[in-house]
Amino acid sequence: MNHEHEDLHCRCPRTAELDSAGPAATGRRTFLRNAGLLGAGATALASGTAVFGPAAIAAAAGPAAAADPAGPYDVTVIDTADPHAKWSPDPDNAVFTLVVMPDTQYLFDEDRIHPAPLEASFRHILRGDGHDNVVFLAHLGDITQNGQAREFAAAGSVFEMLDRQNAAYSVLAGNHDVGSGSTDQRGSTPYLSTFSPARAARSATFGGASPDGYNTFHVFRAAGRQWLLLALDWRLSAAGFAWANKVIADHATLPVIVTTHELAWADDAGTAHLSDYGQQLWDGLIKKNDQVFLTLNGHYWPPGSTTLSNAAGHDVHVHITNYQDRYYGGAAMIRAYRFDTRRGTIDVSTFSPWIRAMAADRVNELAGQEVELTSPVDRFSVPIDFEKRFAGFAPVPPRPARPAEKMMIRGTVAYWRFDNAGAGSAVGGTDGGAVGDRQVVRDLTGKGNDLVKQTASGTSGTPLTWSTDHHPDQPGHGSLRFTGQGDPTRGAWLQTVPGAPLNVATFEHGYTFEAFFKLPADWDSSQNGWSALLSRWGMSGEAGKSGGNVDPQEPIATLSLSGGRELQWCVYPLNQAGSSTNWGHELPLDKWWHVAVVNDGRLTRMYVDGCELVRNPSTPAIGLTTLNQPWLLGGYEYAGVINQVHNGWIGDVRIVDRALKVGDFMNAATS
Repeated sequence: MNHEHEDLHCRCPRTAELDSAGPAATGRRTFLRNAGLLGAGATALASGTAVFGPAAIAAAAGPAAAADPAGPYDVTVIDTADPHAKWSPDPDNAVFTLVVMPDTQYLFDEDRIHPAPLEASFRHILRGDGHDNVVFLAHLGDITQNGQAREFAAAGSVFEMLDRQNAAYSVLAGNHDVGSGSTDQRGSTPYLSTFSPARAARSATFGGASPDGYNTFHVFRAAGRQWLLLALDWRLSAAGFAWANKVIADHATLPVIVTTHELAWADDAGTAHLSDYGQQLWDGLIKKNDQVFLTLNGHYWPPGSTTLSNAAGHDVHVHITNYQDRYYGGAAMIRAYRFDTRRGTIDVSTFSPWIRAMAADRVNELAGQEVELTSPVDRFSVPIDFEKRFAGFAPVPPRPARPAEKMMIRGTVAYWRFDNAGAGSAVGGTDGGAVGDRQVVRDLTGKGNDLVKQTASGTSGTPLTWSTDHHPDQPGHGSLRFTGQGDPTRGAWLQTVPGAPLNVATFEHGYTFEAFFKLPADWDSSQNGWSALLSRWGMSGEAGKSGGNVDPQEPIATLSLSGGRELQWCVYPLNQAGSSTNWGHELPLDKWWHVAVVNDGRLTRMYVDGCELVRNPSTPAIGLTTLNQPWLLGGYEYAGVINQVHNGWIGDVRIVDRALKVGDFMNAATS
């Protein structure tokens, strides 16, 4: 059974709402107030609002008052000018958090005013956890229980914590804040007096408000881009719908999060369903605006979610979150939506900062159950390919090809690319066209390290073709498609011409080898394992290498892929009798990668997509042994013969005779 806001003393049916004239007072509460039976320990705020409990006693005594030992709650006065609570999110961090706070109404209910949980949540948000990078707080309405001026005065004073730090936040009106029988054309209310557009405008993220003041929009920057959040009234009028649609249209390239008080309810299994009004909101706003990818609402409980398909056929994630039915009115529970744009995931968690901050001996049994909620509807992850989901309205422009001469930085000894971009580029045929048997791929440095095609005996068909497929950060927009298979070895590769300077190079002062590559989805370890992207002719035994880790028949240098799709840089340095090996990790198939192997004249480090790997040896490895024979692109020699040919794509390859920094790699944003 789904529930909406109910009176503290009864379980009311769904249709029992506050009347259209405004929030109604409860008969028993009216009696208690009129009879003068207000609880002991109440202290009046400047607004005339009464605050009860130990917090009231402390407030009356002043900020230095000691905590009341009589009870575990509201035992301290939180300093809203806490110097340690600073709002300073990183707008370019790939990871950021949107904090959502639903229905806090039971904390601000006539003479039952308990601000401490809300203060604790705000302080947590302002301080942040560092790695969470909180960029915005969205309250989902029903800030108060009865919409009274004194309730809003108490709540509004707590929100000043955020105002003083210029924190980015939004609020919206729920039915308990403004009455259920009205739309955003209701006129003045204590809610609007407290949370006016003028107050919202203090935040740099505030974009504007509807003429009535009940709807606002906010644009915040996170993960290097702008996001639009709509904070919509409990009930939109026709004018409200028109305003919201125009705001989205005016920000046509921004992803949109819709927050409102009522949209969906959830069944006991946690599956959300649109309410009657939610269906109107879906049809009149959400469904037709592809930019809306996430909606958040409170009002009902239990929490839940669903994924709906919009008019463009794309997912819209619909989430309901509300904890007012739980102990201490939900204790200002917050839900953290942690966006990780690197992983394409939103990780959702739900917890009470107030209870978290309590001393262990102050947490009673019920509070202990609310520290963090870990059920499947309260702690979960939402996978989203942000780039793909937003492509319809904010496509990421492909990185343009870069001139070959820009890539030939100081120390470049060889540079090969396989596009057909015109002057200054390597030759390249049509997509899927065969690389001719006499094809020469020029070294674009002009230093004579040209490549020529070689084919294994017994190979038939078209073993080597041109391709327009490429890594998104690759300078040249082309590649070669190798189709080698082992047992028996078949396929074609390229190798440097006789007399190429690269054949005799020893790199004793350091080097950087870079390559872009992709393995096909049908890559088979039994057929394609231990193939090489780049290797060198000549066996270690021929080079006089010996020792416990020496295989006398393996090549003296190779950048290979193991049967487990792990990159391996296995070379015989000048200063070692044996080999030196850098290992990568298993790489997913059907994805472009960039690999760089960097030696600073002493130590060698391997990087994948600019990220240093862990299995890099600490033993010095100086230079590379040579037998003055060619280098192979896509071929691997063992025991003096071709043993394996690469199966996959190879894009731009660059060799530099010095150690490069990550920012100088070919895939770097500034390269």
